[in-house]
Amino acid sequence: MSFPRVFRRLTAAFLPRSLAARPALLVLGGLLGSAPLQAQDPRLPTQKPGLEAAPLQTRQLAPDRLPTDTARVFSLQDLADLVFTTHPVVKQAALLSDDARAQVQQARGGFDPKLGSGFDRKIFGGTDYYNNWANELKVPVWPGGIDLKVGYDRMVGTYVNPEYRTPLRGLAVAGLSVPLGQGLLIDERRSTLRQARILVDAAEAERVKQINEVWLQAAQDYWNWYYTYQQMLLIQEGIELAETRFRGTSRRAQLGDQAPVDSVEAQITVQDRQVQYEQLRVELQNARLLLSNHLWNKDGQPVELPAYAVPQTPPLTPLDSASFEQLLDFATNRHPTLLKLDAKIRQLGVEERYRRELLKPTINVSGYLLSRGDFYRPEVPAYYDFGRDNYKVGVDFAFPLFLRKERGKLWQTRLKVQDANLEQQNSRRVITNQVGAKYNTLKAYERQLAVQAQAIANQRVLLAAELQKFELGESTIFLVNARETKLIDLRLKQESMRASYEKALAELYYYAGTRTLRPE
Repeated sequence: MSFPRVFRRLTAAFLPRSLAARPALLVLGGLLGSAPLQAQDPRLPTQKPGLEAAPLQTRQLAPDRLPTDTARVFSLQDLADLVFTTHPVVKQAALLSDDARAQVQQARGGFDPKLGSGFDRKIFGGTDYYNNWANELKVPVWPGGIDLKVGYDRMVGTYVNPEYRTPLRGLAVAGLSVPLGQGLLIDERRSTLRQARILVDAAEAERVKQINEVWLQAAQDYWNWYYTYQQMLLIQEGIELAETRFRGTSRRAQLGDQAPVDSVEAQITVQDRQVQYEQLRVELQNARLLLSNHLWNKDGQPVELPAYAVPQTPPLTPLDSASFEQLLDFATNRHPTLLKLDAKIRQLGVEERYRRELLKPTINVSGYLLSRGDFYRPEVPAYYDFGRDNYKVGVDFAFPLFLRKERGKLWQTRLKVQDANLEQQNSRRVITNQVGAKYNTLKAYERQLAVQAQAIANQRVLLAAELQKFELGESTIFLVNARETKLIDLRLKQESMRASYEKALAELYYYAGTRTLRPE
């Protein structure tokens, strides 16, 4: 230790005394200058009777500490397990696919066989006016819009139109109805069924999109909870350090080794951090409540995050260029928004084809073979049985002359197809840029975290040196608190970056249309 440093310490110690002591200081300085100095460890002032020893001031903010009790850790995977199995919105999203499949089943009803029967009879004044009994089984056939028809009619009576009169034992009918113009390639039934099947893909894409939105919000709330929890821990540790320093400063002031005003400075630091701690306690409670919005039990009842639960340490998994290319490829080809728009375009394509079909004339040809109602009996004459001599045929024709209604609807459908294609192009571009922007943000956070770790290490060195100088009496409590506050701020910023990195990673997965690094 050099002479000027020792002289300054001694001078500072004796300055409060009377001016008559100045010659003694000069004499003492001369004696010290003529004698060699011995290196000694810094020691606290000698304790006065009845006073406790002043606590050491060399302890500083601890580095990152992992949770010691793993049973208290509520990890991100625990949150995912609860959200994907019990969250009401996730269950609600599953109903979209079920609803689409219900529409498919409903559309298939257009091809269900239909059995019909009707009976009418009139007797008046002893006269049997008519006795009509009509039965029909109609079976739609998928190819060609063909309808297969099997029936049995019995129409007898005095006043039955001869056109519809049948033998007493009835008349059996079996035949087909075939559209040769409109409805041959596609009709309303087939169009409805095809569009319903496409809607299943659209509903599945919408289900995935809604689940992704729920998970993004849950992940963001989780890392907000983590950041608030880390803030409270750091401020809590800062309070302990400040209280230790306040007690040591107070003892030194009582011993006369330090100015009393320094204890006031130390106490202000304690009080300031206590105010921050109380504010963070409220913020932590609110963050825990927000995270509890995503927690439900298997019975559908809301549950709250326990007060003793602690968040996990951020994994901070770096994303390499190969993984980014994989996510980008998934986003441009299998993003739920793009899949939904693709399903919409395919659905409109079916609608456009059906509208073009309506421009054709309606030409329906029907042919039925006839037989007497008891054709199953062997004694029925052959000329009453099914054959080419017993038949009924018909042709229906219709064609609007201007087709303004049909052409207008076709035009409108084509405009919708163009609109959907343009929307898909724009959405693909926006999604690609969003994924790229979030990837750039992640890389920026990686670089910032590396620099921040170096800054924290350097600040620890400065704080350690300042604490040693303070123990030697060459620093002030103000400088020590300033160094320590700066270290706490750097650590808070580091935790903020860690939480922001994890939230940016969750947003990257969301914009890519998935929730994991390896989407299936």
